[in-house]
Amino acid sequence: MLRPALIAAALAVAATPAAAKLAPGAKAPDFTAPAYLAGDAFTYKLADGLKKGPVVLYFFPSAYTAGCNLEARLFSEAVDEFKANGATVIGVTSGKTDKLAQFSKDTEHCGGKFPVAADPGAAIAKRYDAPLNMKGMAMPGMSGRVSYVIAPDGKVIHSYDNLDPNDHVNQTLGAVKVWKSGKRK
Repeated sequence: MLRPALIAAALAVAATPAAAKLAPGAKAPDFTAPAYLAGDAFTYKLADGLKKGPVVLYFFPSAYTAGCNLEARLFSEAVDEFKANGATVIGVTSGKTDKLAQFSKDTEHCGGKFPVAADPGAAIAKRYDAPLNMKGMAMPGMSGRVSYVIAPDGKVIHSYDNLDPNDHVNQTLGAVKVWKSGKRK
């Protein structure tokens, strides 16, 4: 029988976010991807996003799954605060890309407030070292849950890697606010 202290220690380690490998200071790979905003298709270009200010790039495993639905809703609820701090948000996934148009406009998810882009085969996720890895097992072709804040100069200023969707908004919004205040990380 496991002791409560051992169980608590194991849970604490499991809940600890792993550091995303694309570290602050690294040059963010440029990309172009098919995307949707409020159900409308367009081509998203990271370079264009960076012309407006920092970009919050978050990878998620798949549209219409519990954690991803929650994360999209949390970003949707906070998008005005990101905008007030000069940042834009883009979600990228390799899962259920045929459902992204609807996902982008569903009020209980993105609500038409920020775009989501398709990443077939997780090609963009691989360039950002953001493939899905569950319990130590890589899931080829699936994007993980990794968030980045990219400064207008194209450099990563914050990365957060945690399969739990609950803190990605707080992590990235905090980094955007630090960037805005001039206290770059």
